[in-house]
Amino acid sequence: MKFETIKKVILAAILLPFVFMLIEGVFVLRTSILQYRDLEKDRQFADVLARGGSIAATEILSEIDATRRYLAHPSSGTAGDMQQSRLTLDRERRAFYASLPPHDTLDQGLAGELSALSLAYSRIVAARSAVDQGRYSGSNPGSIYWYAALKQLAVVDALSPLISDPVLLEKSNQLMGILLTYYGERLITGIGTRYLDQDVSARFPIELFIQGKTMLGAGMDHMVFHSTAPIVRDIVAYLGRSDQVKANAITDAILAGSRPSRAMGDAWAAAQRERMAFLQQKMVEAASDIHETGEQFSTLSHIHLTQILALCAGLLILATLVMVLAARGLRLIDKLTRDREALVGELRNAAQTDLLTGLYNRRGFEVAASALLTQAEHGSHWISVVLFDLDHFKKINDIHGHDAGDAVLRHVAGVARQNFRSFDLLVRHGGEEFLALLPDSTPDEAAIVAERVRRAIEAAEIPLASGDLLKVTASFGCAGRANDAANRNFEDLVKRADLALYAAKASGRNCVVSGPVVPAPPQEERRKTVSGGGFDSRI
Repeated sequence: MKFETIKKVILAAILLPFVFMLIEGVFVLRTSILQYRDLEKDRQFADVLARGGSIAATEILSEIDATRRYLAHPSSGTAGDMQQSRLTLDRERRAFYASLPPHDTLDQGLAGELSALSLAYSRIVAARSAVDQGRYSGSNPGSIYWYAALKQLAVVDALSPLISDPVLLEKSNQLMGILLTYYGERLITGIGTRYLDQDVSARFPIELFIQGKTMLGAGMDHMVFHSTAPIVRDIVAYLGRSDQVKANAITDAILAGSRPSRAMGDAWAAAQRERMAFLQQKMVEAASDIHETGEQFSTLSHIHLTQILALCAGLLILATLVMVLAARGLRLIDKLTRDREALVGELRNAAQTDLLTGLYNRRGFEVAASALLTQAEHGSHWISVVLFDLDHFKKINDIHGHDAGDAVLRHVAGVARQNFRSFDLLVRHGGEEFLALLPDSTPDEAAIVAERVRRAIEAAEIPLASGDLLKVTASFGCAGRANDAANRNFEDLVKRADLALYAAKASGRNCVVSGPVVPAPPQEERRKTVSGGGFDSRI
């Protein structure tokens, strides 16, 4: 296997698992981010629900009661209580609006309910000013607060479908059911009490009474789907008490047009007040429970965020480790390449060399070629030979002398060393003839290398002792065959390269001719070749 192939295999073995882990990490990271967003969204909605439910259950009703007490008995004490209830409602309103998601992320239905709620609060501000100016003497602005409370309930109801967590959605429905039940009971109690306090001729406001019963039924419908929840079980158990069942019977009687006795009316009013206090307590508990759930979601969202950051850090560390391993793998491959070249260098230095050119002589070439081919048995699929000699070299000796010829041979040997590959074996084959062994090279690849060497020799200017510059050319013959560990005899390969060299000289010299590919010998011929002998024909 070629070293470049080994390099690619090692890189693939290192990088492919990392790529798969990276893809999986991106998927997990994306899932975690989506979970974090959902948890954060539900936490935000839980906070909005809790605050909205608290306002509807506590703050608005507290200001109604404080305002009524002030209008009934104006004093510094009742005025202070009214101002305190106003400050509390305004503070909770600001917190409610601050906890809302960005306006552009809200659906049209919720945005419309919020606009109506803002209008209802503006009417409360106007009613406060009228109360402070004494324009509500003998009456109270309860209807204005009642309208604001209903709009607050509508916002809470519009928020519920936006929640994706089933637990939080269930709790929001429970809160909505308790709120509707409470406001239905409050409307029924207020209308019934005023009706019973009037004389017999007073007309019963059946429309408002039916509205209260409708709200009460809607609230119970919300809760009936969550009958296993502890807070719902408490409410059902409370409403099942004998005094509450009796109060329901009196309510139905009032709706039917009968007027209970004074004692029965007082018992009914007391039971209704106790019921509203109980429901108001449950509203506060439900709102607090939703707020706590939201805080739990906040904790979970922060845990998810921490996990996301840890995952990113883990992927970064993993990427760093993979890069380090890849770098080490590349260094190992480079080391193997350098060791291969060092082996060639050591073999070249250890073998006998030609004293004139510094190249291998035939004996040294035999040793080096045998070692190189043994090392390349499992990685080199081709072996090629390039045979070349200088054109008209005899004329150089005749005209310039043998010293000039020696200078030419040394210079050509240096040019050849520079232009053949670092692991090719180069030998002075005899006289002005040179031979190069190219492992892992097809005949066409060998011809390309030979052409590069030919051009370098042709372009070289060789300085002579006389100061003259001499230019020479060379002719090249190439031949190659498949590398076969069972056949180390390449006598026929050298002969074919020699024939190609003769063809180059016959073609006018200073050119490269590549001979045909040598076919693999049959099995019997291989055994004969392996058992045979010879000098430069057996490596």
